[in-house]
This record gives sequence, C-alpha cells and structure tokens, in this order.
Amino acid sequence: MSVTLHTSPDGAVAHALADVYRRLTDVCEALDVRVAEPGDGAARPSPTAAELTSDQSVLDAFVDAEAARIEDRYGLVPRRHVAASRALHDYAWSVGLLIGGAWYLERRVPRIRPEDLRLDLASGTYVITPGTDLACLPGDPVAALPGVLTLAQEEQLRAALRMAVADHMRPLLAAIGPTVRRGARTLWGMVCDDLVSGIWHLGRMLGQEGAALRAATEVLPAPVPPYPSGADFRYLVGDDGRRHATRTRAGCCMFYAIRPAEACVTCPRTGDAERLRRLAN
Repeated sequence: MSVTLHTSPDGAVAHALADVYRRLTDVCEALDVRVAEPGDGAARPSPTAAELTSDQSVLDAFVDAEAARIEDRYGLVPRRHVAASRALHDYAWSVGLLIGGAWYLERRVPRIRPEDLRLDLASGTYVITPGTDLACLPGDPVAALPGVLTLAQEEQLRAALRMAVADHMRPLLAAIGPTVRRGARTLWGMVCDDLVSGIWHLGRMLGQEGAALRAATEVLPAPVPPYPSGADFRYLVGDDGRRHATRTRAGCCMFYAIRPAEACVTCPRTGDAERLRRLAN
C-alpha cells in the first residue's frame, strides 16, 4: 500500500508532518510515501476517505478493489466480508502507522481528517494532504505554530494519539460494519491491533523492538474505550532459550480465510506452540 503526500506551500505544520512521513517511508517499506506537489493526480481524481462514509457506491468500490487484488495475488475470489475486512485492516494499519509513527519518532500527534485522505482504488494508493492540526509537548520547535496544541505531559499526548486514531476511524467503522459483518468490539479490536502493530513494526524496522514494545504498551496499557484491549505483549521462550515477543490480536484481519496455513503469528486462532514455531523461523 502506498501513500502520497501533498504539502501546502506555506504550511509550516504541514511541512513538518511531511518530513516525518518521509522518515516513515525511509524506514517502513510497506508504507510507500512520497511528497507530491499540489495538483499532482488532478488528472486522475480519486475519492476521499470521507466519501467512504457518505457514499455507498464509493464504499462498494473500495471493497470491490480489494477483492480484485486478493484474486490477482492469491488466485481465489474472497467472500465479500473477507475482502471488506482486508480493506479495513490495510486502511487502519496505514492510518495507525502515520499517526502512531509520527508520535513514536517525534512525539507529534497529527489529526488526519477523512477529507484529507484520498484513495486510488485501482492501485490501492492513499494520497494524504498533511493538515495543520497537531499536538506536541512543550519545547517542540513547532509548539508555537498556528494550529498546534501543546500538552504538558506525555500521558496527555498519548491520550491525544488514541483520540486522533479513534476519531478518524469511527465513521468508517460505522459505514463498513454491515459489510464486514462484525460487531463494534471486534472492529475496534482491529483498530487497536493495527495501532499497536504499527508501532511495533516501526520499532523492529529501526532495530528498536524493545523500545517500541514499551511505547505501544504505554499507549494502550489496558483497555481504554473505545479500544477493547491493551497492547498485552508477552514473551514465548524457544528451546534455544531465546525470547520472542508476541501478543494475541483483539480483532481479526481475516487473512486466515485466504491462506489458512499462513495465518498471522498474532492471530487469535493461532496457539502459542504454533506462534513459537513461526517466530523462531
């Protein structure tokens, strides 16, 4: 999944966010981000994320596009709720990494408005316009810029992170829930999983897995509404004495329905013995 960025020519906060998104791109190959000039892609208009929640035809096209990618990649036609779950998982992981990654790297929490996120359904690319709504800690160089909220404590910033992700995802969960055929707790479990796993993944890419596990646990030390679970990391010990971090997901991305033998290590359907075997390989 790739993400393209537009920056306002005179937006200092947007420029700062574009910089941190570039850093995420450098580290996370799964998040293909480039900073584009205003007007890029105008010849190929694409719907906004806001339209996913207000236009059923756009939401249907979003799910159809994911189903086509699954068929092309894996050679099977997925059931519709499976395609919808996979599309939602990819979306939530991308948004969670953009917001949670900015927090992890620079202790800055952007709020991504759905109208600032565009989707190229054919390619699976997201196009994001960095906004001017940002929270940070005192002493941050951007703290005095217009649109920046300065919070006194780390926990306040973590709360702003949880809220920024939840506020962005809430309308989409309401819109796509009937297609995914999952209740609110499971849907928020997926958002919880993708926020935590995005920070974990970023830390691993930086060679900082231990720090990332601690950071993700600080973000979700326990269930915090609407998130139904904490990070809940634990360790499995192999026969060689090595410790492997793992957790059990609170939701389900439904990949097991596409490749049962390749289900995620953190899948709730995977037992610890199987997790350990896969983690050790």
